[in-house]
Amino acid sequence: MWSAMEECIAFDVHKNYTLATAQSADGQETSDVRVQHQRGLVAQYLAGRTPGSSVAVETVGNWYWIVDEIEQAGFQPLLVHARKAKLMIGSVNKTDKLDNRGIIRLQRVGTLPTVWIPPAAVRDAREMPRSRMVLTGQSTQLKNRVLATLAKYGLTIHEVSDSFGKQGRKLLEARLAQLPPHTAHTTSCLLAQLDHLHAEIKRLETRMREVIDTSDTHRLLVSLPGVGRILAAVIATEIGTINRFPRAEQFASYAGVTPRVHSSGGKTHYGPLRSDVNRYLKFAFIEAANAVSLHATRKPARHVSRLYMRIKRKKGHPKAVGAVARHLAEATF
Repeated sequence: MWSAMEECIAFDVHKNYTLATAQSADGQETSDVRVQHQRGLVAQYLAGRTPGSSVAVETVGNWYWIVDEIEQAGFQPLLVHARKAKLMIGSVNKTDKLDNRGIIRLQRVGTLPTVWIPPAAVRDAREMPRSRMVLTGQSTQLKNRVLATLAKYGLTIHEVSDSFGKQGRKLLEARLAQLPPHTAHTTSCLLAQLDHLHAEIKRLETRMREVIDTSDTHRLLVSLPGVGRILAAVIATEIGTINRFPRAEQFASYAGVTPRVHSSGGKTHYGPLRSDVNRYLKFAFIEAANAVSLHATRKPARHVSRLYMRIKRKKGHPKAVGAVARHLAEATF
């Protein structure tokens, strides 16, 4: 809660610098200072401001170290939900100064939309499953490229279900001899890069197993249908602390597994799942729901299987997966 004795400070953070705007406690005086991005300069700027004041920072990619310096300087960081703040400011024109002044107005009246700031340890642990997701995405791209190259020359692999498994890899390498020389060379390079990626993914998984898999939270999460060790690590690190959510429905909304709702004149329409959410949690619960759908007929007695089959008959597979994902999110809470 903003105190009348404090200054209001807003940071418009860019890649190489931050525009810092401070407004006096009486709201009469405003100053703008450009602070270069160098460790120590943010704290140096704040040394000339009123101690204990709150500093609003938008959720941009490089806010970690800025928030750390704000806290170390004895100020209170506020991480602003950038999209909601811009809608609430409602300014026709856009400049860095106007953005900061709008954030300060919201700060003063107590309506500034903020998000939770994870502790440094949680931010650090999140990098492991997030980086693994990046590497697996690159691995998928390389696999698709290799298969597309073979398809250009009418070469396919039907003998095995996994073209990149142990047996599939032998068949792949045998197909290289049937490619033109330069194409064979570049495809061989792609396979070597794929091997390197898989080795790095295994290294990350080993570290995740040592750091995350030993917690009580992780052991509870892997008991959920469709949630394995990797998805449990994603969910655990993205949640941080579940106590910040008062109800299961609010956690499901944060995880992006609740549909958009448009209700007017007694008519209600449910749209697609929201996109302005924690996309890592959304990915984890959708992946878990897809795993449930794959085994629904093999395990028909499970509640999630019955839920999936019931919704699928009425509204189709995508809606059923979304419903199961929401159920898993609420069960996680």
